[in-house]
Amino acid sequence: MSGGSFSKVGVVGLGTMGAGIAEVLARGGLAVVGIEINQEALDRGRGHLEGSTGRAVKRGRLTAEAQREILDRIVLSTDFADLGDCDLVIEAVPERLDLKRRVFERLDEVCRADAVLATNTSSLSVTDIAVTTGRPAKIVGVHFFNPAPVMKLVEVIGTVLTEDGAVARVADLVEGLGKTPVTVGDRAGFVANRLLFGYLNQAATMLGSGHATRDDIDTAMKVGGGLPMGPFTLMDLIGLDTCLEVLEAVYRESRDRRHAPAPVLRELVTAGLLGRKTGRGFYSYDTSAPEAEAADAEASRPVLGVLGDGAEAVALVAAAAGAGGEVRHLADDASALTDLAGCALIIEAGTGDAAARTALLEKAAQAAGPGAVLATTSAAVPVIEAAMATGRPADVVGLHLPEPGGPLAEVVATVATGPDVADRAAAHAAALGLTPVRCRDRAGFIVDALRFPYLNDAAAMLGAGYADADSIDAAMTLGCGYPTGPVADLDRLGLDRAVTVLRALYAESREPALSPAPLLEEHVTAGRTLR
Repeated sequence: MSGGSFSKVGVVGLGTMGAGIAEVLARGGLAVVGIEINQEALDRGRGHLEGSTGRAVKRGRLTAEAQREILDRIVLSTDFADLGDCDLVIEAVPERLDLKRRVFERLDEVCRADAVLATNTSSLSVTDIAVTTGRPAKIVGVHFFNPAPVMKLVEVIGTVLTEDGAVARVADLVEGLGKTPVTVGDRAGFVANRLLFGYLNQAATMLGSGHATRDDIDTAMKVGGGLPMGPFTLMDLIGLDTCLEVLEAVYRESRDRRHAPAPVLRELVTAGLLGRKTGRGFYSYDTSAPEAEAADAEASRPVLGVLGDGAEAVALVAAAAGAGGEVRHLADDASALTDLAGCALIIEAGTGDAAARTALLEKAAQAAGPGAVLATTSAAVPVIEAAMATGRPADVVGLHLPEPGGPLAEVVATVATGPDVADRAAAHAAALGLTPVRCRDRAGFIVDALRFPYLNDAAAMLGAGYADADSIDAAMTLGCGYPTGPVADLDRLGLDRAVTVLRALYAESREPALSPAPLLEEHVTAGRTLR
């Protein structure tokens, strides 16, 4: 080594992740030694490398000559002794502490005394690995995300034992490879997995409770939450066994019940239903299954009544107009509501407090004809409270828009909602060009109930000084493919809204982790954003 740089790097374990790391290093011009346990595993690793670079050639992202140069930089072996002259060795074996410790025992024996040894663990304690070696000061974590050649984020982890400069040198290497390093301390799940898996597990718990269906939760988080895929699609892609392992590791440290694996997740893993890799998980991946037919919105376009002057009312009127439907729009303070008599769906979307909005819904109920569906967009109080005040609770649902002007409508049924009323409300919403999902009458409904606890976790992480705002946002955008990071999302959605939803979630569940993070409360009181 010269000038603190790394010129030759070893990778132990050439599964999908390890082979991807080896490819990234070789693409960066480094000499690489790839190690596997036997010839069969080594051949599979070679196949991963040739397959990944071959696909890049087919897609025009790599020339055939460049592919040969990359592969020529990688020496494959089953002999740990071939790592003897490496400056850095990265362990990328399966996520088992006993296995990783055995690998590091061998690395202790064959590697130079000045070599830095790194683990690619995604959830285990780097310190637990380091303390069993003869060189704990030389141990760091370097967590790549799958697929390593594509994903830009790498979490670089130091422990209280890591020598000065080691983390910075590895972070410099990562940056030189065209990746974005996020440097953090040793905490189960680090940044990305700590935040991601709390959200995924809460979605599984929501499903298990019967609050909403798998498809509605996935749709809600894609269409209403703006995420690239829903939580169950993502868990099936990750592998449910991996999800379970990560959650168990995080729970052992946090003792937060939100990290205790949901029973439905454990049940699927026990049954061997691990997601895409086994053909079935939360979803079945039988490609021969017929596709569901799309609903015919044209057949049931309703006459819509909208009460209110705020952003939600404006968005609903625009949606109805865009769908070519008839809409009757009355202001919050309208006194004559007779125009609502012919409406099939009447939506209260006022801007007053909870009492004023409930009174507005009461007046709408008096003017509505028989068979009309009454809806409130309010999230300030349970829908059942507003429904009972109308005198016709069987006709009332919640119709919550997580993003005013967005395409998602959460149709909320109460215990008093009539048997077909939620169905009709959903059909009417679809006819207006909205995407309806259904849930029970619980705080936060679907999107906010999943989104704001995740954002609260990020605020708590920021408040604890574990990572700064830029690192937290980078972890989720570059590591998980989120369109925006949680700190930026909190500022966009409004810290006061976040605190309001979290207080409602806490009041309903008495779950300590759902209480607003002190940093959020402080900034709301000060009237400041997080940035």
